[in-house]
Amino acid sequence: MPAAEPPAAEPHAERFDTISFLSDYGLRDEFVGVVKAVIRSLAPHVTVLDITHEIPPHDVRAGALTLARSIQYLPPGVLLAVVDPGVGSDRRAIAVEVGDVGDEEPSVLVGPDNGLLASAVALAGGARRAVALTNTEYHLDAPGPTFAGRDIFAPAAAHLCLGVDLAELGEAVDPYSLLPGIVPLSREEGGKVHGEVLWVDRFGNAQLNVGPDEVEAMEDRVLVRIGDKPARLALRVASYSELKAGQVGLVVDSYGLLAITLYRRSAAEELGFDAGDAVVLERAGM
Repeated sequence: MPAAEPPAAEPHAERFDTISFLSDYGLRDEFVGVVKAVIRSLAPHVTVLDITHEIPPHDVRAGALTLARSIQYLPPGVLLAVVDPGVGSDRRAIAVEVGDVGDEEPSVLVGPDNGLLASAVALAGGARRAVALTNTEYHLDAPGPTFAGRDIFAPAAAHLCLGVDLAELGEAVDPYSLLPGIVPLSREEGGKVHGEVLWVDRFGNAQLNVGPDEVEAMEDRVLVRIGDKPARLALRVASYSELKAGQVGLVVDSYGLLAITLYRRSAAEELGFDAGDAVVLERAGM
């Protein structure tokens, strides 16, 4: 295929062998396959791990939250993330080196500077260095500007795996100038906890931006009000199977946050909510 050979690849030793890849491309079109083919043509030693390609189209917030949930489980290497409604505009394409002080081999996050990477950068120990991907020697020749995943981000990720230093990919940028993510915070007010539905998984469970300690004083019976819908009684349970038919549950999910759930049914469908909906939790009367 017409992928460019990496310039000056010979002086570098292979640095990473894994690229973790997230996008909103879906799997119906050829986009994911083409991006992976570009990586393969430039860095054939690399394994590409697919985090997901089913982020809702253009939903930067959903992509950022998915990265935040995933980052601690990803192997060292390059994280390639593309949810890029501003593709082709003057938004920056960036690569951010992350890691705690003392890490011998920091990982690198590659993607658009639109808030997508911000939470993952913070959870990975913060930014050490960042560059805008302005060096066109490390791009593919592009027939049009709307597929940066293929033409800019994938080549940058592959070259990093080949040992190309971050500084060679473009102009240095101040990490503090990167766009922040939008992660909503819960708040307590008048004995009630005001939060938000962060994410609805494929089973219809709704992760909240509320931790179990925030409802500890409410004990085991909690009134849950979603948006302007009538409040529902929810039982705090340790597992889905503790719920009976028709009961709404609050369970601590695999990421340590509260989730609204029904046993073997979609809470989102039956209770009528989606990501981004406001939630109020309060202690239920006896």
